Amino acid sequence: MKQEFAPDFDDAGYLKKQVGGVIEHLADIDESLAHFAPEWPIAEMTNADRNILRLAVFELKYDEAIPAKVAINEAIELGKTFSGKPAGKFINGVMGAVYRDMLARGEIKEVDKNVEEEKGGEEEVEEVASEEAGEE
Repeated sequence: MKQEFAPDFDDAGYLKKQVGGVIEHLADIDESLAHFAPEWPIAEMTNADRNILRLAVFELKYDEAIPAKVAINEAIELGKTFSGKPAGKFINGVMGAVYRDMLARGEIKEVDKNVEEEKGGEEEVEEVASEEAGEE
């Protein structure tokens, strides 16, 4: 299929790594979504929102190469692009809750530790995420 749609594109295994990671951690990811978006059962979310959130939670919690700020902001942008502005706000709310829970548990990835110390931590990420969602 790649040869048909993107013959010269080399993602260096990124897509396979991300999809594999989401599948590997799907139960935990869906548990997080159910906990932090109780008004929206996973089966009732749109396909786009559900899968954007699954990828974003994987990147936020498990991908050591992706800073929290990047995972959150990219998820918001994907939501706004593929589901509309309200989806961006919904995704921002869910991702913000997941991130705050991680911080409360002391679950900070190495890639974020320097960012946390240099830029003020959670407030910086939430401020940028809110701006990206159009909540200035």
